[in-house]
Amino acid sequence: MNETDVVIIGAGHNGLTCAAYLAMAGLRVRVVERREVAGGAAVTEEFHPGFRNSVAAYTVSLLNPQIMADLKLAEHGLRIVERRAQNFLPSPDGTYLLTGEGRTRASVARLSERDVEGIDAFNLNLERIADVLRAFVLRAPPNIVEGFGTRAIGEALNALGSAGILRRLTLEQQRSLLDLFTRSAGEMLDEVFESDLVKALFGFDAIVGNYASPYAAGSAYVMLHHAFGEVNGKKGVWGHAIGGMGAIAQAMARAAAGHGVEITLDAGVREVIVERGRAVGVVLDTGATVRARYVASSVNPKLLYTRLLPSDALPADFLTRIKHWRNGSGTFRMNVALSALPSFTALPGPGDHLTAGIIIAPNLNYLDRAWQDARDHGWSRAPVVEVLIPSTLDDTLAPPGQHVASLFCQHVAPELSDGRSWDDHREEVADLMIATVDKYAPGFAASVIGRQSLSPLDLERQFGLLGGDIFHGALSLNQLFSARPMLGHADYRGPLKGLYHCGSGAHPGGGVTGAPGHNAARAILSDHRALFG
Repeated sequence: MNETDVVIIGAGHNGLTCAAYLAMAGLRVRVVERREVAGGAAVTEEFHPGFRNSVAAYTVSLLNPQIMADLKLAEHGLRIVERRAQNFLPSPDGTYLLTGEGRTRASVARLSERDVEGIDAFNLNLERIADVLRAFVLRAPPNIVEGFGTRAIGEALNALGSAGILRRLTLEQQRSLLDLFTRSAGEMLDEVFESDLVKALFGFDAIVGNYASPYAAGSAYVMLHHAFGEVNGKKGVWGHAIGGMGAIAQAMARAAAGHGVEITLDAGVREVIVERGRAVGVVLDTGATVRARYVASSVNPKLLYTRLLPSDALPADFLTRIKHWRNGSGTFRMNVALSALPSFTALPGPGDHLTAGIIIAPNLNYLDRAWQDARDHGWSRAPVVEVLIPSTLDDTLAPPGQHVASLFCQHVAPELSDGRSWDDHREEVADLMIATVDKYAPGFAASVIGRQSLSPLDLERQFGLLGGDIFHGALSLNQLFSARPMLGHADYRGPLKGLYHCGSGAHPGGGVTGAPGHNAARAILSDHRALFG
């Protein structure tokens, strides 16, 4: 007998989103989570006495507004505030770029008069393309199916609908979209801009969570992926959830629980139960079983299929391909407790620039060398670091007069060569990251009174992010849209009946969006209604 209608593996934000929608439709849902707290990588924890911060995911923009409204997250306590400035890029020569409403044009003009018009046109083109592509976020991409039948007809109609959405783009915008999917960000940016800092502003978005050079083919799409967001109705804006990223997950958990979802913590999954070619439940690490009509997984697809399912239950060609699912963000994540705010040589003292994403990466060559060095050495000795100081917007995170900072650091190798372990090099690299910021803000290192350092190995152990991959799989052309996680399975349905993908390894990919959870719930509900009316 089924204990529940749906069991969901993982209480990350996508698992919680999926659970909430299913429960709102009347299904019985149980979420099982390995960790002692819900939220997956979107959690807020105390990392030093009196100091709390978003441990892994650290900033808000991509969270879908329709999902926020449907789940009534504001009524469940979620409040998001905008950064007072968007991005601050200091340069070793004392110049800087500061972006945000009413700031960008004047700041760019100090660097390059030519780039003032260029950045307006470039941003407008990105925004118009992103506006159209947003229509794909909350719908399944066309799925490739074999043979001819009802499913094939349905997918053909889906493909026609997708083509209709793309026709909203002008021909020139369609050409730009092709460039964004196939070209490198570096090439495109070199064609448009002359200022190194302006190029670096966009180039950073192209390598966030992407273990690659900004001159790698396809890196332009990663840049576009980060343009989909909005905060409080303002498109392209980044913000902060009061209480940290855990506030998003906790609001989702309250929304789900309010509709009857059972969330079980400290309940890791050992194996998915398969009977007669169908997923019918899970075995927990304790040996207990949870039987269900449907199983949905919010974990990395490679983790699901190579660790949680018996290999003989899967088609051989599927298993071979999923073993080559590419992971690895090149990410090293730090949280630091500060006795005082940093003061940057390029723009000393306090100010709105300290509420921004502070990007230590003054030019595209710096970004490129960081990747090359990580490939050769294991980590870049001149790393890319984004500093965010959320306590400038949220006084709940640190004691009065003190602050917390997130350091999102790249590039580091997901796995070290020659048998080296990240456990042996974590603190060495953490020292390097702090020293890198200190070069731009002298005194920063001395202000650090506590820190938490997470190598790619730590991110994998704690959050199930294989290779430290924040996206649950690279956003490369062969792992996007209809090919995410694989051609033939873009409709959130796995190769076994009753098994579904509801995490970032499904379309539209990584980031704290909630979209894969929403879309998987629609697929499950569609199948449930077909079976039971």
